[in-house]
Amino acid sequence: MTESDLPAARRICHSAFGTRFGAPDPENFWSDRDYVYGRFGAAHVASFTAELDGEVVGSNFATKWGSVGFFGPLTVRPDLWDRGIAQPLVRAVCDAFDGWGVSHAGLSTFPDSPKHIHLYGKFGFYPRFLTALMAAPANPGDIQERLSRYSELPTGDRGPADTACREIADALYPGLDLTAEIGTLAARGFGDTLLLWETGNRLAGFAVCHWGPASEAGDGCCFVKFGGIRPGPDAPDHFAALLDACRTLAASVGMPNLLAGVNLAREEAYRHMKGCGFRTEVQIVTMHRPNDWCYSRPGIYALDDWR
Repeated sequence: MTESDLPAARRICHSAFGTRFGAPDPENFWSDRDYVYGRFGAAHVASFTAELDGEVVGSNFATKWGSVGFFGPLTVRPDLWDRGIAQPLVRAVCDAFDGWGVSHAGLSTFPDSPKHIHLYGKFGFYPRFLTALMAAPANPGDIQERLSRYSELPTGDRGPADTACREIADALYPGLDLTAEIGTLAARGFGDTLLLWETGNRLAGFAVCHWGPASEAGDGCCFVKFGGIRPGPDAPDHFAALLDACRTLAASVGMPNLLAGVNLAREEAYRHMKGCGFRTEVQIVTMHRPNDWCYSRPGIYALDDWR
């Protein structure tokens, strides 16, 4: 993908999802969010287009979170569906994963679409648990004393914060690393990362949050793209504190709702969210290569969205 491809790629992305969901004006579907410009050019993202007769007709994105990679959104111009255009776009991201040497790769797709699950199965991806995209009202208040925002850290403190976030991610799954995602968000300014500290300045957890039309959040939402808590006996309490802080952050930036995804294999995290007022808006299925847990397993307190 080149910079000149971006308008067409974004238009196709909106049109494809708008057509899939039966929107009356597909090309303006999801005009309140962005899945193309915000990913293009990021150090941890590889961007690909498909062309036909010199025109962009589809795109796909591979994202690297350290040892974990995922791809999407993969979109093709609706009048060209079922013409074999998607397969080269899947092959391109798989080649990127192989080049990066990730130990686990995945994607999310529609659980009710045999066509999509069959396509990705050709490349070794296997459907596992559902991910619930859950929403709850924002909660006005003051950010707690043991919380900070990455954007407000002095430049000299960002390196140690990155290291602490990397340590927590690695404890969830060996090699998982969100620091490039955190750095891209800080540089592009369509959100911020919340840091939850224990006594003694030890990081307990963090949440990478989006909001605004240049982000992936959608109108009126603060969206947690990834959140993770250090495993241990205090993880449930820290997870509750991080969710509360995200709801407060949402209110402080003028967003009435918080949106976060949780894989149902992380059963304790899912049950906690249901119990504290989160309600499922959409369910997607994650597909994995190889067919194993990665960091979606019982006992893990993490939020994510591989769309």
